[in-house]
Amino acid sequence: MESKRQRQVAEMIKRNFSTVLQAEGPYVYGAEPLVTVTEVHPTPDLSQCKIYVSIWNVENKEEVIRKMNEEHHRLKQGLAHRIRKHVRRVPAIAFYIDETLDEMNRVEDLIDDLYESGGLPEEE
Repeated sequence: MESKRQRQVAEMIKRNFSTVLQAEGPYVYGAEPLVTVTEVHPTPDLSQCKIYVSIWNVENKEEVIRKMNEEHHRLKQGLAHRIRKHVRRVPAIAFYIDETLDEMNRVEDLIDDLYESGGLPEEE
């Protein structure tokens, strides 16, 4: 269970890292991918954060994460500049792909296919 401070730091990092991605993203991974911060999970001691991002408009999502990891210092520096007055130490950050929306779309497509093939009765 997360503490109140963990939730506060997570929300602050989520808001500020989203702004960093808007500013630095086109220089890091190009203008084509749409990258959105979906979740942030800090450790209890606030020394590390897992940042989950949703990536759209590109086929190879792993490539975007690879480019973000290559420019890790630049992205962390942009985050540090925004949150340094609110935390004692800027946490170490790691990037992960959030597949939740992709899975949701896949399940919706499967259900639609079942309706079209007659496998499920029509809704009233």
